[in-house]
Amino acid sequence: MSFSNLGLSPHLLAQIERQKFTNPTPIQQEAIPVVLAGRDVIGLAQTGTGKTAAFVLPILQRLQQEPAGGIRALIITPTRELAEQILTTVRTLSAGSRIRSASVYGGVGFDAQERALRNGVDIIVACPGRLLDHIERGYVRLQNLQVLVLDEADRLLDMGFAPAVRRIVSHVPARRQTLLFSATMSPEVDALVAAATSNPQTIRIATDQPPATVTHAIYPVAEEDKLTILQELLTHADQGSVLVFTRTKHRADRVAAKLERLGHSVARLHSNRSQRQRQQALDGFRDGTYRVLVATDIAARGIDVSRISHVINFDMPDTSDAYIHRIGRTGRALRTGDAFTLATPGDHLMVRTIERALGAPLERRVIEGLDIVVPVLPTHPAAQPQRAPATNGNRSQRSEPRRWSNGPRREGFRHGDGPHSDRGSQRVASGRSRDPRRS
Repeated sequence: MSFSNLGLSPHLLAQIERQKFTNPTPIQQEAIPVVLAGRDVIGLAQTGTGKTAAFVLPILQRLQQEPAGGIRALIITPTRELAEQILTTVRTLSAGSRIRSASVYGGVGFDAQERALRNGVDIIVACPGRLLDHIERGYVRLQNLQVLVLDEADRLLDMGFAPAVRRIVSHVPARRQTLLFSATMSPEVDALVAAATSNPQTIRIATDQPPATVTHAIYPVAEEDKLTILQELLTHADQGSVLVFTRTKHRADRVAAKLERLGHSVARLHSNRSQRQRQQALDGFRDGTYRVLVATDIAARGIDVSRISHVINFDMPDTSDAYIHRIGRTGRALRTGDAFTLATPGDHLMVRTIERALGAPLERRVIEGLDIVVPVLPTHPAAQPQRAPATNGNRSQRSEPRRWSNGPRREGFRHGDGPHSDRGSQRVASGRSRDPRRS
């Protein structure tokens, strides 16, 4: 199927062709005709499936066909980065039309946003808190709103925006079209659907699996050796950009600082960074100024960088959903990618949870030639650990990532339970001393 079969206008088809989009993704195929028909829609699709264009294209067509008059479309999203990404899509696809758009989010001054709103806009892409501030100041009036979009609804609720979203919904006309997109469906999202939509049509596109083009692997490691393994993985990941996830913002700062001292071009992204710093980090990551971006889960949704070849979980995510959202940053648009996770003995229960969610074992890999103790994680019954030959520390000879294996063990780490809970660890030595900067 091509975009020309979806009922889009010649102007939008020309913009799509100009952007070199070829065929619509499954969520676009399913959602665009329904949205064009005026129905409320619940779109369930994982990150990286093209759902932004699935709602932006029909919104633009609707607004182009009707006379201007105030704010006619409002897109609510959880993070500033995602707001800017959506605004870029809106402006790209509306080029050559009279549709005006603006973004509204915190972390920056009010003045520029207020000027844009006073000048008049058709579409606002907003984060909830700052939008409410503008509503209370009288700069945002929603009485003419025709379409409300709640994007990443599960993330909005996870971040505590439920009260703010309900307040925003109370300001919009009862007669409107509502489009709600989410990667997962929970009781909280169900409640939001009931409150915000009317007789919606649900479109579900592979919400519980990561892209099939992504290769997964687990790297068992002691906590104090994580930086050593990360350095080795970055050495092998010699093409594309690398996104490294940490559990906390302070951890992100420490890891980024250590990688900088090791000679890597690194940016960091978390909620303690100013909006200017966050935008500079994203822009530099996109244009290749920074090869590595160290981020907290604030970046798990909203980063659209086609060049991400590797996602590395320096810290284990808290849920299997978070794992899927993180690794969804690679393998986008049918590109291949690698998802590597550094797992300590205390992470073995989450490893099993992720394996159950994926319906498949995560391969254990070992990097040979390092003077570290490798803990043995409980192994999924179908896992096939592999070992690659040692390279005597000669980096120039390492053409492929070396694999973890469950080789000779010694007592040291006690972990696991059940029939597959091997206890022990292995040492892989090369004679190189430990790097004191790892701690």
